[in-house]
Amino acid sequence: MERHRLDGRIKLRHLQCLLAVAQHGSLQRAAEALSITQPAVSKTIAELEGLLGVRLFERGRNGARPTAQAELFLRHAGASVSALRQGIDVLARANGQTGGVIEIAVLPTLAAAMMPSVLETFRREWPGIVVQVHTGANQQLLTQLKSGQVTLALGRMSDPEGMAGLTFEHLCATPLSVVVRASHPLVQQRSVSMADIAHYHVVLPPNGTILRHTADGFLRAHGVGMLDDYSELLSMSLARAMTLRDDVIWIASEITVQDDLADGVLSALPCATKGTEESIGILWRNDTVPTPPEQTLISAMREAARVRYGTPGVR
Repeated sequence: MERHRLDGRIKLRHLQCLLAVAQHGSLQRAAEALSITQPAVSKTIAELEGLLGVRLFERGRNGARPTAQAELFLRHAGASVSALRQGIDVLARANGQTGGVIEIAVLPTLAAAMMPSVLETFRREWPGIVVQVHTGANQQLLTQLKSGQVTLALGRMSDPEGMAGLTFEHLCATPLSVVVRASHPLVQQRSVSMADIAHYHVVLPPNGTILRHTADGFLRAHGVGMLDDYSELLSMSLARAMTLRDDVIWIASEITVQDDLADGVLSALPCATKGTEESIGILWRNDTVPTPPEQTLISAMREAARVRYGTPGVR
């Protein structure tokens, strides 16, 4: 009886606040995402903590971090919100309405390379449904997926702990590429050493990302430790603009720069990158079944990968 009363007192706004704070790691950023005030978020989280009888977040200078109890509850909260959204969409379609929103998460390194064709295919089959595409580091994508903020993700394989509760369908594996603008002085050299590369400003993925870990391993394998002059960028558009503008060197996933290399806008330096391949694929939660519109997105992602790299596997 007490359990029934408890379930009835937990409202959608409680779950939305919980998921927003977990996703953004901050009450203030969660408030901005929800278009409400920070005190309103604090009050709602406090209400939920009172109803559940547990502390949900540890608050400090670095933001708000979910407690172990919150981690247990987050998966079910996300599933509830996701199921409600799907139910509303199904009802709308049954009533002849074509609206609806699907939220997905995509790595910045993959967005420009794969999503234009994916979204074009989706619009043809589901013209009335809006696809909201979130971008961020791989860990952020996994957090959004587990919390129910998004229903699909296009990203990289993570460690076993990070992949818990998720299904990963491998699409392709792409290596690193060391690229420069076509007029870069190193393009004219017959051979390029790692010492040559270290002489220039290098653009790297952000510290803590899977791609950065791979890039650091690549540099160490070639005898390069800490670089003296480098930038860390998550934004692919900014990294590309810097590379085209100046004599910098960009270490990126090959899929990110593939079109620019084919067009001759960028040039790949002759560096051995075998062994730097990263598995790219589609992710969704084990406790959900993709809806027909989501199945269309999945099929379109498979086709986009096939067009670029053929059958699933290493290029």
